[in-house]
Amino acid sequence: MNPEEYADRFLENDELLARVQQNIADRGMPAISIAPGYGRLLTMLVAATKAEQVLEIGALGGYSGICLARGLSPEGRLTSLELKQDYADLALAHLTEAGFGHQVEFKVGLAAESLEQLKQEGRTFDFFFIDADKENYPVYLEYAIELANPGAIIAGDNTFLRGRTLNPDKNGPSVQAMRRFNELMATDERLIGTILPAYDGLAVAMVKPRQP
Repeated sequence: MNPEEYADRFLENDELLARVQQNIADRGMPAISIAPGYGRLLTMLVAATKAEQVLEIGALGGYSGICLARGLSPEGRLTSLELKQDYADLALAHLTEAGFGHQVEFKVGLAAESLEQLKQEGRTFDFFFIDADKENYPVYLEYAIELANPGAIIAGDNTFLRGRTLNPDKNGPSVQAMRRFNELMATDERLIGTILPAYDGLAVAMVKPRQP
């Protein structure tokens, strides 16, 4: 038994999230939801930071959205960006079942375009979760920093790409983008960040307050 399997044994009684996973599988959608342990971490981080405005980039079937929303206060809001309308519809159904449908808004289309729209609208956020197309992770990170309130948290999933990021023989566009994202999350002077080396890797950073 590896450490992740051991930890997951304590998280297996979440019937709602289990149904979400099953519905995703039944529809032939990719089995790429965040790992249960990291889902619990998202809930903890949102709650601990008292985030009121959360931005999710990549909804899939709503698994991570539920984890994020569970950390919100009743007045908190989740904005979720999703490329595909049918994925957004399923995610909304699951969030509604979980009791958070009134706290979420979806923007469907290319994430970079939605992020630019949010920027033009002057929207800002306290927490960001990046879990979409990997080649654009560095782009999404830059937008997150621009849209961040001081002290905002940024988290990015799948930073190891199932081992490809760590393999020097793998150098495709997604791998190169993820390596750049990981480097920025850990070293960008605007951030205080680290990489958690469990499951498929999770990078977490805090946005420093802007200097006057």
